[in-house]
Amino acid sequence: MFKTRLISGIVLVAAALFTGMVGGLVLFFTCLALSEIAAGELFAAARVRPDDKPFGYLDVAGYIGILILYICIMFMPESAHTIGIIIPVLLIMFVYVFTFPKYDAHQVFAAAFAIIYTGFMLSCLYQTRMLENGVFHYWLIFISAWGSDTGAYCVGMLFGKHKMTPVLSPKKTIEGAIGGVAIAVLLGLIYALLTHGPVAIYMVICFFGAILSMVGDLAASAIKRNMKIKDYGNLIPGHGGILDRFDSIIFTAPVIFYLSSVLIS
Repeated sequence: MFKTRLISGIVLVAAALFTGMVGGLVLFFTCLALSEIAAGELFAAARVRPDDKPFGYLDVAGYIGILILYICIMFMPESAHTIGIIIPVLLIMFVYVFTFPKYDAHQVFAAAFAIIYTGFMLSCLYQTRMLENGVFHYWLIFISAWGSDTGAYCVGMLFGKHKMTPVLSPKKTIEGAIGGVAIAVLLGLIYALLTHGPVAIYMVICFFGAILSMVGDLAASAIKRNMKIKDYGNLIPGHGGILDRFDSIIFTAPVIFYLSSVLIS
């Protein structure tokens, strides 16, 4: 299992390096694909997708909604990106009303939630890369998320004693969380020195990014606990589905995008 996880992890890092360096349409369609696959995993977990059919009206509306969102992000100014969320939600409500009572309210809420959670929040990977000097800001997302995750695991294994969320994730400790944030900030410092970036700002960004990455990880775990599933999928050997591997990235990408937009302009 460890070897499988390691190989998959190396492939993921290589893919992040390639798409991040190239950017543009390559990253755009990569993020779109990630969002659509992640949405499918969420639809399956929340029972939005029919068990006996590959597709249903509601999940198709969700897939189309995410596509509309990405088109708006690509072709419209940032001030109008909310339209890319409003139109998909209206589409989902249209399906809800005109197929009533085919779907329950919780299924509709899950489909609408996917537009933001797997659609908009993952699209911030692309949006961060497209900022001025975004080729540098883009890596702060992975430094914060994967750096803090690795740091929290190592520090927690060595020094962890106090449980952070004993019911939701018994193995996570307060010491590990503090260590993870500290290591992410340290990596932000090193990254700033290597790229001649703003040291204090990169460290602040990594601080908040690391905290949000932990919340993202725990949020995805909470959904799995509520839905009584172990993994969201099996697309990534040794890791599970897109939501299992990108749960922290989903929360980190938006905070890096907005902090980079505000603090580095």
